[in-house]
Amino acid sequence: MSQIPTRHQPRKRFGQHFLHDPQVIAHIMAAIRPKSGEHLVEIGPGLGALTRPLLQAVGELDVVELDRDLVEPLHAQCAGLGTLRIHQADALKFDFAKLRVEDGPRLRVVGNLPYNISTPLLFHLLAQAEHLHDLHFMLQQEVVARMAAGPGEEAYGRLSVMLQYRCQVEALFTVGPGAFQPPPKVRSAVVRLVPRETLAVAVRDEQQFAEVVRRAFAQRRKTLRNSLRGLLESAQIESAGVNPVARPETLDLAAFAALSNAVITEPA
Repeated sequence: MSQIPTRHQPRKRFGQHFLHDPQVIAHIMAAIRPKSGEHLVEIGPGLGALTRPLLQAVGELDVVELDRDLVEPLHAQCAGLGTLRIHQADALKFDFAKLRVEDGPRLRVVGNLPYNISTPLLFHLLAQAEHLHDLHFMLQQEVVARMAAGPGEEAYGRLSVMLQYRCQVEALFTVGPGAFQPPPKVRSAVVRLVPRETLAVAVRDEQQFAEVVRRAFAQRRKTLRNSLRGLLESAQIESAGVNPVARPETLDLAAFAALSNAVITEPA
């Protein structure tokens, strides 16, 4: 049954779409497989539809919720189920690393993320990847497609490259609008991200790597020779083992790493 109290009206400014479908909740729980002793953190718990089973499974739980009006309803929904620590804060500015106990397990982060902050929040979290064991998120289906896409696929782009550099990305299943109240206008999907113990490719300067990827995809129809002008000349691109007239959506992570490292190795 739905745990949504009618007195709380979802707020557009917070991108609130509250999950309530018990089958979807069970499917998410089966994907996460939470166990006692693990350190779970939920972003955007809303009215507690996923918070309750998570707390029951692990006994204690940290949640980060921006809407202060949901703090008391969350406590009421979860009374007697375990230790719930509510951090009333903006997840985009929250220091997740501080939740990890010294020498304790890395964090398992879960959330039904507002669509309007999903991409910046992913990058914010991955900047703290050393403290993360894995992440399970409900996101807009189109965003998950971009996250998981490989070279040559239409959805492949900057987000694909930057996330797959740091994580293994696995699209799990889709969720229809009816699972939420109010129903969003788009389909959603659940994705699993597991930070890599060893990064996917060897990059000498991560900021330069990010800039090469950004420049390459800024105008997707341009060839690398044009989009990277000012960073690398055609001969330098070719020396890195990449075709200067290739388009960015055809390149794998190794090719982007080679281009980035070519910029670094050029004399000032």
